[in-house]
Amino acid sequence: MVTQRPQRSPKLDKKQVVETALRLLNETGLDGLTLRAIAKELNVQAPALYWHFKNKQELLDEMATEMYRRMVEDATATPGGWRERLLAANRGLRAALLSYRDGAKVFSGSRFTGTLHAVEMERTLRLFTESGFTLTQAVRATSTTYVYTIGFVTEEQGVQPLPGERREGYDLDERARRMADFPLSAAAGAEIFGDYERNFEEGLHLVVAGIEARYGIG
Repeated sequence: MVTQRPQRSPKLDKKQVVETALRLLNETGLDGLTLRAIAKELNVQAPALYWHFKNKQELLDEMATEMYRRMVEDATATPGGWRERLLAANRGLRAALLSYRDGAKVFSGSRFTGTLHAVEMERTLRLFTESGFTLTQAVRATSTTYVYTIGFVTEEQGVQPLPGERREGYDLDERARRMADFPLSAAAGAEIFGDYERNFEEGLHLVVAGIEARYGIG
């Protein structure tokens, strides 16, 4: 028996699918983002999407690539050395991820399509190696800060899915009352779940300072 491939929809292209998926992501979150929901939004049958994406992971890869593409388009040139590059790049990454519900989860583990990301990667690695890092050290430094940012935003969006939103169960006063028998842990809630902007900056500077101390590059 020959399995017939679904007919291509003449009004559907890959860019439309990705843009619709990113828009729906803010409404449903990653768990609610299904190919069926995207197809319904586009007024096509779900099998029509398989002309462009074999599965949901392929779609997520393209969504992450589009998120990166938009982030790069919005970025401004960063003067200075390797520290300034790390700080600016990871601040920009966090801002981009926060623009989408579950943005960090979409980005994490996805594989970029194409080679657009290699342009900035090459520039960054060249800056680092010209500053005295070996290639291995440069990769370790940049990947460590990247993983820090992805992890931080994943946790941040677990509490605040989008700016201005806060999930139930993360009221700091209620938490402090519930943990009254553990005064240090109770007080720590304000540091853990409070000012995410300040917390991110402090953590990012800790990572950068650690890189400098570890490799002895000023």
